[in-house]
Amino acid sequence: MEGSVFTPCLEGMKHVKSEHGEMLSKPFLDLCKTILPVLDKFGPAMTLVKSDIGGNISRLEKNYLSDPDKHKYLYTFVQGEIESKTAKGSSSCTNGLLWLTRAMDFLVELFRNLVAHQDWSMSQACGDSYQKTLKKWHGWLASSSFTMALKLAPDRKKFIDVISGSGDIYTDMAKFCSEFGPLLQYNHKFLASVRMDDMKAS
Repeated sequence: MEGSVFTPCLEGMKHVKSEHGEMLSKPFLDLCKTILPVLDKFGPAMTLVKSDIGGNISRLEKNYLSDPDKHKYLYTFVQGEIESKTAKGSSSCTNGLLWLTRAMDFLVELFRNLVAHQDWSMSQACGDSYQKTLKKWHGWLASSSFTMALKLAPDRKKFIDVISGSGDIYTDMAKFCSEFGPLLQYNHKFLASVRMDDMKAS
C-alpha cells in the first residue's frame, strides 16, 4: 500500500475545521471512518471498540444527513439537544459524540504508547491506554468486557508489519497522535463548556 494505514487519516485532518476554526461535521466523521481499517488490523481485540466507534459515527451521520445545512458544524447536534433537553439520553448525538471522542482518545494514547515504548508488548500498550482514558468512564460490565477483549491483542511485531505499508510507520503514528489529540481536546472543551463531558457507562 502507498504510505501507511495512517496516510488517509493524516490527509483527513487537514479538512476538519472551517476557516474560522469551527469543527465541521462531515469531515470529522469521515476522518473517524479512516481509522476503522486500522482497527481491523488488530483483529478480535478491537471488535468492541470498532463497533462502538462505527455505531456512534452512524448515529451522528444519520442526523447530519437529515439536514446537512443545519448540521454543517459538529457542535450544532449538541446545542439542539440541549435546547430540547434530550442531550443526556443514551441514544442522543451528544452521547454519540462524547463516546466517539473518548474511543479516539484511547486510540491516540495507544499509538502514543507504541511510539514511546517500543519495548512494550501490544497488550501492555493497550492496557495502559485503557487505564488512562476509558476506564474511569466505564462501569463494571463495560470494564470487564473491554479488559477481556484486550487480552486478544495481536503480536506487536506482526501488527506493525501489517500496518506499515511503504511509509515510515512510527513517524506517521507520532504525527497522527500530535495532530488528532488537539482536535479531540477541542471536542472535550466544548462538551465540558455545556456540562456534557462527564457521562458514564454502566
